[in-house]
Amino acid sequence: MASQDVLSQATRLASSSALLQVLFRVVTFGLNAFTLRYLSRELIGVVNVRLTLLYSTVVFLAREAFRRACLSGSTKRNWTKTINLLWLTVPLGGFWSVLLGLVWLHLLEVPDPSVVPHYQAGVVAFGLSAIIELLGEPLWVLAQAHLFVRLKVIAESVSVVSKCTLTVIFVVLYPQWGLYIFSLTQLLYASVLVMCYVIYFVMFLGSPEAKKKSFPVTRVKALLPNLVEDETFVNGKEARLTWSFFKQSFLKQLLTEGERYVMTFLNVLNFGDQGVYDIVNNLGSLVARFIFLPIEESFYVFFANVLERGKNVKDQKQDDVAMAANVLELLLKLVLLIGLTITVFGYAYSQLALDIYGGSMLSSGTGPDLLRCYSLYVLFLAINGVTECFTFALMCKEEVDRYNFVMLALSFTFLCISYFLTHWHGSIGFILANCFNMGIRIAHSIHYIYDYFKESTYRPLTGLLPSPFLVLVYILSGVITGFSEVFFCCDKGWTLRLIHISMGALCFAATVATIFHTETKLIHFVRSQ
Repeated sequence: MASQDVLSQATRLASSSALLQVLFRVVTFGLNAFTLRYLSRELIGVVNVRLTLLYSTVVFLAREAFRRACLSGSTKRNWTKTINLLWLTVPLGGFWSVLLGLVWLHLLEVPDPSVVPHYQAGVVAFGLSAIIELLGEPLWVLAQAHLFVRLKVIAESVSVVSKCTLTVIFVVLYPQWGLYIFSLTQLLYASVLVMCYVIYFVMFLGSPEAKKKSFPVTRVKALLPNLVEDETFVNGKEARLTWSFFKQSFLKQLLTEGERYVMTFLNVLNFGDQGVYDIVNNLGSLVARFIFLPIEESFYVFFANVLERGKNVKDQKQDDVAMAANVLELLLKLVLLIGLTITVFGYAYSQLALDIYGGSMLSSGTGPDLLRCYSLYVLFLAINGVTECFTFALMCKEEVDRYNFVMLALSFTFLCISYFLTHWHGSIGFILANCFNMGIRIAHSIHYIYDYFKESTYRPLTGLLPSPFLVLVYILSGVITGFSEVFFCCDKGWTLRLIHISMGALCFAATVATIFHTETKLIHFVRSQ
């Protein structure tokens, strides 16, 4: 596939995934606001922190390394061996589900049954849902590698809508069921997701469209594990790369979900406080995740296809290097401006957003300060997503292994800082520790990108330097909206609140106009894609 085609399809995948993430987060946003009226904070804390952590840990440890390895390089490969390798995620997921399920049942604090009933059933259901979802992993990788945009959007949309619809029905009619509600809906989500992929590939394989695209898999039977005569069961290079990423996946998961592990294993917050933290965390990440995560996933595929892993910049095709450098520079500029906008305007509108969303339960206490800190953390998330996306797409096996040692030291440091900052500043300490963690990871990725391009004429890191005039506009917007919050918000009635909102809208409009005036190259890139 030509580099320009890969860029075009990766951009389509990113934009479609972004729309999908909008749906996910908006639905979750509304669901949390709705369930706050029917369920206790403790129940929400157990589901959204304790049980979701079990599910995400099993799924991540079982499949992340396989995804990274099997999406690297060209789509022209022995797909029988790749599919064989991907099926190993299922027994691996079963192992992690049983092991971690025992830990969750017997080593961690069990919630009070009178407040959060049916905890044991919840652990079993969430572990089982992880195994069910892994059954579709070979199909997911096939679809992602060949940039099947609509399939991912439709499958995940149907799954989320099904889950949320059933959750609302059960919460209204049978609130006394407690964790049974979330156990059943989690199983439904995983089952519907896998079935969507299965139905699609059963209909697609052997069709005229598949033949026209020269799709490498021609029969449904080929999607199952198959022995290759006189050859190894899996591709040795992919297996070794998977092992390197697997060793790293422990550390990445620890860093990604670090605050939840600290909450779960060290009991620094009770279940009610965990529920509030998770609600604020979901609100804070509403924009960050539906934009940054799709960009990271989609352009990882782009960089991995356009540039060859393990080769230096001089040994690559120079046209591809030029395209990759230009795309990286513009992606960095794009996420930087989004992150700065959220940081600047998030500070002055955190308390108002929480008061509208959850009332005084969220807008009083540490809630507003927690969301303000999260607005700063979004900026770190934005830059880290793109820099690591490029770095992981280009690292060879030896570089991945070396990076594992960096991640090991960073994991230990992060846990220590999280523990002490949480004792010092409560749940805000989690956000501060995450900022430190992301800062170190960004520094490593920037160093890698600088070294990679230093022997060429390309300098994609200039994407991290906004124009001075735009920086001035951001500063003025922050000052104006900050004073507006002091004088007009948030306990002085809706008339003054609307004045505060209007001030923010004017400053935001001025910021966007300045971006269109100063970042013309970026605007052209976004419009052309």
